[in-house]
Amino acid sequence: MYNSNLDIWIAGAFAAVTVDLIVYPFDTLKTRVQSPDYNRLYKDAATGAVRRSALYGGLYQGVWSVVLSTIPGSGAFFTTYEAVKYTLMNASRHHHNPDNNPLPFTHSLPQPIIHAISSSTAEMVACLMMTPAEVLKQNAQVTNVNTSKGGQDAKSAMTQVIARFKHRPWKLWSGYTALVGRNLPFTGLNFPLFEFFRSHLVEWRKRRKEDGAMQTREWDPVVERAALTGMSASMSGMIASVVTTPIDVIKTRMMLSASENNNDDGNKSTKKKTAGWGTLRVGKEIYRNEGTRGLFKGGAIRAAWTAVSLSMYLSMYEGGRFYLENRRREKDGLNTRVEVDGSKEEAAI
Repeated sequence: MYNSNLDIWIAGAFAAVTVDLIVYPFDTLKTRVQSPDYNRLYKDAATGAVRRSALYGGLYQGVWSVVLSTIPGSGAFFTTYEAVKYTLMNASRHHHNPDNNPLPFTHSLPQPIIHAISSSTAEMVACLMMTPAEVLKQNAQVTNVNTSKGGQDAKSAMTQVIARFKHRPWKLWSGYTALVGRNLPFTGLNFPLFEFFRSHLVEWRKRRKEDGAMQTREWDPVVERAALTGMSASMSGMIASVVTTPIDVIKTRMMLSASENNNDDGNKSTKKKTAGWGTLRVGKEIYRNEGTRGLFKGGAIRAAWTAVSLSMYLSMYEGGRFYLENRRREKDGLNTRVEVDGSKEEAAI
């Protein structure tokens, strides 16, 4: 890989911010559906019908906390991921003991395990930066404001949420274990699946080219890499999101309880009851009160927007990284890469 850490950081941050702005409304809907106060806040008490103005209003509440944290968070994720993956791959292939035997442990690691270790390590680093923004975001998403004021509603919601944490800033890291608990299984499952799907798509495309089936149409290498990455990411993301929906519901409940505050209508919020609870206890409470269905609330929305957002995210990242790599090669007087490489070292993000 011919990219610098700055290339990786730029590509990751640009992709993350762009995708966050596009899919944020779907994330807001998911959070509201998963909220323990969903029925009280978003349904008519008399008829049980959904109050659409409340559910669909202010869908961008809290967006700026995510945008501002995404830039360092995504950059930290990808630079850590690339560094750990390169180290493990390089150790397994090239590093030897004095007796010329491969170093223990790393030489026997299969590719999926290397990808899982690399992505999980990167996720724990990124979550340290992302947790405060996630807490602010999800509390802002369920804060009642006047949705008739256009862009002012998001600012008003965030102001209210920040005021709740003014004297308890450490509460901004409430839910870190739940966030890591959700993201580690998701990331650890998603990236090996992603690499598997992409390597097979790359090989399939190469076979098609060799058979002459694709000679009539030449793709730009950046577009080709982005397209293959996007298709692979959508498949892996949908599978991983469905599997990890229960921990996502638990994470949402824990972060919503972090403010330990009453809702705007003066009634005691359900979320205060769970404030300070651990991940396992919150999960048991959800299962006891709502059953298995409660643990999969918002799962369909999450699977859909994860497939779309992850496809866009990784395709934009990979396309951007490939573009910056070719620019760096040109600057150094080297030949640019014109084809997606199917090798294990180059095909990995």
